[in-house]
Amino acid sequence: MSVPSPRISRERRRTALLETYRAFPGTHDELLDAGGAVRPLWRGLVDDLARMQPGEIENRVARGDEYLRDAGVYLRQFGAGDAERVWPLSHLPVLIHETDWSDLVAGLVQRAELLETIAADIYGENRLVADGHLPAAIVAQSPEWLRPMVGVPPASGHRLHIVAFDVARSVEGNWWVLGDRTQAPSGAGFALENRVATARIFSELYAHTNVHRLAGFFRDFRSSLQSLAPGGEGRAAILTPGPHSDTYFEHAYIARYLGLSLLEGEDLTVRDSRLMVRTVSGPQPVGVLWRRLDASYADPLELDDRSRLGTPGLMSALRQGSLAMVNALGVGVLETRALLAFLPRLSEILHGEPLALPNVATWWCGDEATRTAVAERSDLHRSSALSTSLPYEGDIPLSTHGFSIDASPATHPELFVAQEIVSLGSTPALDGERLVARPFSLRVFLARTADGWQALPGGYARIAAGEGGAASLALGGKVADVWVVADRPVEAISLLSGEHAANLKAQQGALPARAADNLFWLGRYVERAEDTMRLVRAYRVRAAEAGGEETPLLVHFGELLEDLGIDLAQRIPEALSATIGSAVFSASKVRDRFSVDGWAALKDLAATTQSMSEKDEVSDANGRIMGVLLRKITGFSGLAHENMYRFTGWRFMRIGRSLERAIATASMLGLMIADDAPEGALDIAIEIGDSVLTHRRRFSLEASVESVVALLALDPMNPRSILFQVAEINDQVQLLPDGGLAGRAGDLARAALRLHTQLATTQAGEVDTAFLERVHGELEIISDLVAAAYLG
Repeated sequence: MSVPSPRISRERRRTALLETYRAFPGTHDELLDAGGAVRPLWRGLVDDLARMQPGEIENRVARGDEYLRDAGVYLRQFGAGDAERVWPLSHLPVLIHETDWSDLVAGLVQRAELLETIAADIYGENRLVADGHLPAAIVAQSPEWLRPMVGVPPASGHRLHIVAFDVARSVEGNWWVLGDRTQAPSGAGFALENRVATARIFSELYAHTNVHRLAGFFRDFRSSLQSLAPGGEGRAAILTPGPHSDTYFEHAYIARYLGLSLLEGEDLTVRDSRLMVRTVSGPQPVGVLWRRLDASYADPLELDDRSRLGTPGLMSALRQGSLAMVNALGVGVLETRALLAFLPRLSEILHGEPLALPNVATWWCGDEATRTAVAERSDLHRSSALSTSLPYEGDIPLSTHGFSIDASPATHPELFVAQEIVSLGSTPALDGERLVARPFSLRVFLARTADGWQALPGGYARIAAGEGGAASLALGGKVADVWVVADRPVEAISLLSGEHAANLKAQQGALPARAADNLFWLGRYVERAEDTMRLVRAYRVRAAEAGGEETPLLVHFGELLEDLGIDLAQRIPEALSATIGSAVFSASKVRDRFSVDGWAALKDLAATTQSMSEKDEVSDANGRIMGVLLRKITGFSGLAHENMYRFTGWRFMRIGRSLERAIATASMLGLMIADDAPEGALDIAIEIGDSVLTHRRRFSLEASVESVVALLALDPMNPRSILFQVAEINDQVQLLPDGGLAGRAGDLARAALRLHTQLATTQAGEVDTAFLERVHGELEIISDLVAAAYLG
């Protein structure tokens, strides 16, 4: 019996929290003022921590981590086995007062407008280069400058719609900009998850603190997206590189959150200079595309011909003005690091005002006078001028991208910049039961709405792993929620509030053919895995009963397993692991259409399968492991098939599941009722068909070929029978787009109806192995017809 820890007074806890906290000398600290006292903004949080008894902080942190694991939030890291790890949340939020935040946002809005003006000039009249305000080398040699976009006006009237800025504190506590993100800014979706997890950890404090909500930003941005479609025609969608992107979780999360379609390049086609999405209802127009992949990959015809992620001909839709792109192709050039050296002057030239927020001091080395001046200084960092402007990590910038040519400051000075070496301000982070100072930076998101630029109020900060470390996730850093705190209560905004809720219309979005294909095969793979588990378990139970003797029943049964490629010498047959892996992959391609619980259950099944296959000391002689896996996979099936909304995607998954179950039952039953089937084969068929109790209730006699066929092939009430599954296929096909006999899927509807009629009018005595082989062939034909009608 554990002994409860003694209660400690709040004052002692407060002292313990702060006794090791040391602000970095010479930098701004969020928690402590210049005199070492806790700033007023942070007193509530410190008091809340001080009220917690030993162990409570750890329990609350575990609560937040558990939420992130259950939600499937992950960080993908390339270069280290392409591994996924749980989202690295720094559990203590960063607090910013709304007045301070408003000043920051005002400066960033000014900067966003400046970048918009520069982009319009670079791809328009090009006066900045012609008049000598911007060196041609910085633009022309940048890999992000896209010549085909020159002279192509954006259909929406703007090139920038959502931007992000990495900012940090100066020594005096003022904000300055580390880098601009205009290509395809990431992190806004993760900010939502940061908020949910942190609010769970500090639930009481969050409820009583006037923290600005995040939902209003996304609500207004969604409205602005829907208004961008040229002529009001075409849906808004998100374009993702796919599941192997390091930010794919965010793409899927945002798509679900905003109710937008998540598309990959292969989902799209261009017809008559109109971008269309291939759906099971036929091609549908896309009017707005929120691009989440690098611009050069968007169109392999006119941009990077090595791309397998884009859509051929997409540029023609942009030229025609039939597509609004968020953000415009080519705006990644605005992230070029050398541009930072010219932004202060360009602000005065273009807008007649100085930058309200300075950026990191930067000097372009292509100018001889500048090159001479920076050569005499040892306190500057030299790096690529053409690489994108990446945020500082601790006291030095991130490592730069490689050059496409053999370059050095001596041979190609125009390809280099010198930047001031700076240190980041610090914010408190939790280290067990104590607070520690850690370098940090903020990522602030701005979205263009009907009322102008709107900022996401907080949500995303990067925290260094150590005192002198880098605020980099790749180097062990973490991400924290950011609370923008007001002096008075704030409006509790949701995504569906006010007039937005009143104008919401229930509608079923068209299903992309790729998504239908993955849902169809997800249903098949899951059912195939379950069938394999039942087969292996039944075999191993009989093998255990035989005590090592190779009986005629085991030999006969083994033929079926061998035909299915199941190696019984393996505790977890490789065929089973591969099938589960295929199911996970199919589900990963439709994360935006899949429930969090369903995804978690499927990943848990895959993890359990993997761990059991690696435990050499665990035996499965009596099929217990298969029993464990069966319970897990049926739990997933219940979530996927009973809790999903009956939209078109569910129908494809249901058809796939029914096809696979009917095919598996026909194959198994054909072997077990064969003339040469040994004694006990019929009992195995009933067990694999999960119909032992039903057979006992319906037939007061030993199993016979007729009783087993009646139950597993021809019973319209038994969900394990072939007829039941074919009836389900027939019903679902009728409900697909143009799925009736007179629709474009007429061949499919006729095949399903024909097989259903045949089975429904057949007597048990007429069913033999040859009959079941013909049924198997008809089911395969139906599968091919589904693919031809909808999945091609």
